[in-house]
Amino acid sequence: MEAAVKTNTLKDRLYSEFETVKNSLLGSLQIREQAMESFLKQGIPNRKSEEYKYVNIDLVLKGEFAFSTDKTTTCEQIKHTKFLKDAIDIVIENGVFIEDLSNIKSLPKGLQVINITDASSNETFSKQYSKYADVNADTFIALNTALAKGGVFIHVAKGTVIETPIHIINISSTKENLIINSRNLIVVEPNAQVKFIESFETVDSSAKTFNNSMTEIVIDENAIVDYYKIQDENENGYLINTTQVYQKKQSVFSTNTITLSGSLVRNNLNIVLDDEHIETHLNGLYLTSGNQVVDNHTLVDHRKPNCNSNELYKGIIEDKSSATFNGKIYVRKDAQKTNAFQSNKNILLSDEGTINTKPQLEIYADDVKCSHGTSTGKLDADKIFYLRARGLSETSAKKLLMHAFASEVVDTLKIEALREYVEEKIAKRFE
Repeated sequence: MEAAVKTNTLKDRLYSEFETVKNSLLGSLQIREQAMESFLKQGIPNRKSEEYKYVNIDLVLKGEFAFSTDKTTTCEQIKHTKFLKDAIDIVIENGVFIEDLSNIKSLPKGLQVINITDASSNETFSKQYSKYADVNADTFIALNTALAKGGVFIHVAKGTVIETPIHIINISSTKENLIINSRNLIVVEPNAQVKFIESFETVDSSAKTFNNSMTEIVIDENAIVDYYKIQDENENGYLINTTQVYQKKQSVFSTNTITLSGSLVRNNLNIVLDDEHIETHLNGLYLTSGNQVVDNHTLVDHRKPNCNSNELYKGIIEDKSSATFNGKIYVRKDAQKTNAFQSNKNILLSDEGTINTKPQLEIYADDVKCSHGTSTGKLDADKIFYLRARGLSETSAKKLLMHAFASEVVDTLKIEALREYVEEKIAKRFE
């Protein structure tokens, strides 16, 4: 066990940890040193930081934290996290790839799964690693780039069609407060097709885990990628999840982010459409309760003409919980003939719940079709009355309306077993 280093501030402790282990971490030393310099300059965000004003990160990170821990879980303990019978399971515990808990021994032809700590000799990895996520754009990208110790590199070769979903299972399991910096790189070559599920769960953990997770996805020409995220950690789970996607010509990317639990969840989803005839679909559903905080920030960057993006995020907020949706569509000067649509819809189930929503368009081209909108309200009293008049109890009527509201996002899940799993989780929440 590696003990936490006691110095004056968290920035000091993180810098001290970096100096101790910097020669054994991922990527070139120059990139990591530049990343740490950027992190020290940006600092830990607080409520005065515009991008993080609705999440009190500074408060979450009070106290002592360790930066690594030993493997503690067994196959039996994580059995419930492998909720798809037919999947390629990749287990990452506390930010470290655990091969003996994964099933990657008989992979389909054209698919590589490599421990990211062993991937430096791979030519594709060396060309693509840390190329797309800008360390100066966000302090947690910088921190992850500087301190990432584990994760996986996944490579899908040209023309490969992977029928079996790839399930990346992120497990938090610790007896002491822990900061995790996990890093994944996914490269999908031309004309390939693949489906990913990335889930976040807590197993036998009694301490606070702050998981600063980072995934870069490169989608080459004519490739099709579906990417689903299921976030279901316990009340000690604090997750900063950044996904940086780069799309090339005629590629199709669909992503769904389902947030079910976790004390604090911050999702940064950045997608760059850097060629013509690209298609992108973003869907999200967040169900908040208690004092939970969920913060979704999306950026869709249209750089070239003739591309389409569609975005739908929905939230159900109850108790004293709060949620934020901050979505930006950026259309550059050369991105003529862009079609981009964005919508955020929310239901407040209590007077004490909070929703902050800010859809944005930033357009520098003149031949485009772009729109955005947001709505927030309570369950429709007329609809509840209508259902009660047909024999349903008030509770059943409300459950039915909430299920119908959520189903618009859930129905976009293309993997039937995953859709059934999510529907079961949502039904339990509504109970």
